[in-house]
Amino acid sequence: MTNQNPQPYSSRPKAAQGLSEEKYQRLVAEAKAPYRGFRLFVYVSLGASGLLGAFVFLARVAAGNDLASDLPNLALQLGVVALMVWLFRRER
Repeated sequence: MTNQNPQPYSSRPKAAQGLSEEKYQRLVAEAKAPYRGFRLFVYVSLGASGLLGAFVFLARVAAGNDLASDLPNLALQLGVVALMVWLFRRER
């Protein structure tokens, strides 16, 4: 049997034939990693919040008042910053 309608072979699905190449690539990337941009935004936001908290607790530790509660809070804030940096690097 011969092919009645010879068309150049395309690796794109038939539904995607009308899309521009740039838009198609962006949609494929979003399908492979959904909400990637949102996750990166969350990582940066929480990292900045942790950094601000660490700065505040570092100032409280430097003042020397109530070290029993300020040191664990400082460690927690630094842990949040480290976690967000790790997640951000893992995502990229």
